[in-house]
Amino acid sequence: MKLNTNTPEYYNDVSEEIRLFVPEAEISLDEQELDDGMTLSVAHTELDSFVSTVVFDRNGETFSYTHTTPYIDGDEIVRKRYAKRNIKVAIFRCLRSAYPDRLIPWGSLTGIRPTRLLAELARTEGEEEAERMMREEFDVSPEKIALAKEINEVQLPVFASAKSSDIGVYIGVPFCRTRCLYCSFASEIRTKKTDMEAYLNALFKDIALGSSMVKELGLTPRSFYFGGGTPTVLTADELDMLLDALAASYEMTGKEFTVEAGRPDTITKDKLKVLKEHGVTRISVNPQTMCDKTLRLVGRDHSAADIIDCFMTARELGFDSINMDLIAGLPNETEKDMEHSLEEIAGLDPDCLTVHTLAIKRASRLKEHMNEYVLPDVETVERMVRLGRECAVGMGMKPYYMYRQKYMAGNLENVGYSKEGHICVYNIDMMEDRMSILAHGAGAMTKRVWQDGGRIERVPNPKDITTYIEKLPQVDAERKRLFKE
Repeated sequence: MKLNTNTPEYYNDVSEEIRLFVPEAEISLDEQELDDGMTLSVAHTELDSFVSTVVFDRNGETFSYTHTTPYIDGDEIVRKRYAKRNIKVAIFRCLRSAYPDRLIPWGSLTGIRPTRLLAELARTEGEEEAERMMREEFDVSPEKIALAKEINEVQLPVFASAKSSDIGVYIGVPFCRTRCLYCSFASEIRTKKTDMEAYLNALFKDIALGSSMVKELGLTPRSFYFGGGTPTVLTADELDMLLDALAASYEMTGKEFTVEAGRPDTITKDKLKVLKEHGVTRISVNPQTMCDKTLRLVGRDHSAADIIDCFMTARELGFDSINMDLIAGLPNETEKDMEHSLEEIAGLDPDCLTVHTLAIKRASRLKEHMNEYVLPDVETVERMVRLGRECAVGMGMKPYYMYRQKYMAGNLENVGYSKEGHICVYNIDMMEDRMSILAHGAGAMTKRVWQDGGRIERVPNPKDITTYIEKLPQVDAERKRLFKE
């Protein structure tokens, strides 16, 4: 698609809005004519009002929309935020007239956290006006507004319990046994040749350096999260050493401690015992689907029966807070397949259920071989997501956090559901950007969140393992600079 605009600085935002309706669009600002017969023109002015006029030409058929909103006289950041909103709504409504049958339940919203927008509007405009704005100005469906509102209500006590000195701590092991078809994470496949000792030694040092800074600045970790990759790709002895190093550096007694036990083909009874002995309070056993044919298709070396065995073993060892993940929209899956997966999970009765929507990431094998797979349509995926919600509610759960990713089917969402007393505080703090996070491990991201909520800065750890090891002193210095400001 050819794009003509007098505001090229908003190219990424404009592109995201276009892809709600034309997901595979390659969007060019180049003046030369493209062969696909589609041109979108955006003219934006700012005088007494924000005015955006959008004209969309599709093979000679023309659609247009003009959106006008009051001018906001604030600083540059505020002005740009409202200008972007004006432009995005104009594009959304113009393209909706061209594609009236497309299911876009989140309307013109393309950011990853609609909950935050609703909460912000409720604080400044009042709850009733906030809901009206979400419905009438951003074109969000009543069902999604109700979901965001319910999540915000569940999160309030978690936000209220946070202290100014609190932080979250992340520990990353970016290795997996195999790479799933849909995965785009910067993780490596662990083989017999993998030098895990070198990585773990660097991670031990990373943890020691970070915890030293935490103590020096008087910070207090209120939650720990051990993610990946797949952390349980480590052996039981390696897990034991890593958790010993973590306990030696941080005071962890009585703290929320989540471990992504993740793939059943990496979980053993001995590993679960190690986790339990080290005070892990919450684990994830993530099937993604309970259909064997799909597990094989996406590259998982385990069966649905293995998932059940892992879950039951964890229960026998005393784990009383277990999350399970499902993905709606996996290749070749039908609504019946989703129903089957949910029935199996309901039979296990986990404490949390996270329902993801498949995202087609550019770095995934799925994206590279799209023509080899049949993906369910958006309407089917929406029904799958709704089934997931109904199943979670039926198990006594409430939605407690939500986030979205680029390239998700139907611009839908990922939602975490939890029974009372089993909410993952780290997930809320991380996803809502309400808490600073100190991150250890290759590819992990440290971020500092200032208490007024208006400033967030990040320090990324290198994704490449060798580079991470070499640059650890430099990264530690950057983290200290960030937190000492």
